[in-house]
Amino acid sequence: MHPRPLLPRRRSLWHSQRGLTLVEIMVVIAILGTLMAIVGVNVVNRMQEANVETTKLQIKQIEQNLAMYAAKHKGKFPTTSEGLEAAAKYFPDGTVPTDAWGGSFQYYSPGTHGDHDYEIISLGRDGAEGGEDYDADIESWSIGKEE
Repeated sequence: MHPRPLLPRRRSLWHSQRGLTLVEIMVVIAILGTLMAIVGVNVVNRMQEANVETTKLQIKQIEQNLAMYAAKHKGKFPTTSEGLEAAAKYFPDGTVPTDAWGGSFQYYSPGTHGDHDYEIISLGRDGAEGGEDYDADIESWSIGKEE
């Protein structure tokens, strides 16, 4: 019997390729980092926009609850010193809600801007008067007028 000739073993496709170089890995990581940064900024902006819209909806809900209070109190709204706490029993869970950032609403009655019976203000993301963009105050008398 003839001995079988030793043939070189064929390498599989996996064994014939070299691994990725450090530069290639760094390029992939840089691309992924850039994509994540872009997506992250957009998500944060969308969340802040949602907080503003949520706060506007909360102000409208408070206005409806104040209307129920006034209906039970001969058309009178709580005074500034009584605050929203006077109407707390008209809120769904019996407590005054906070804005989307967890801040308390400011309440003034009578209103100081125009001929309003009351005014409700959220101080925005920063919790301080004034501000721009998401830090801007959200005021009951201006909701719906900025569009």
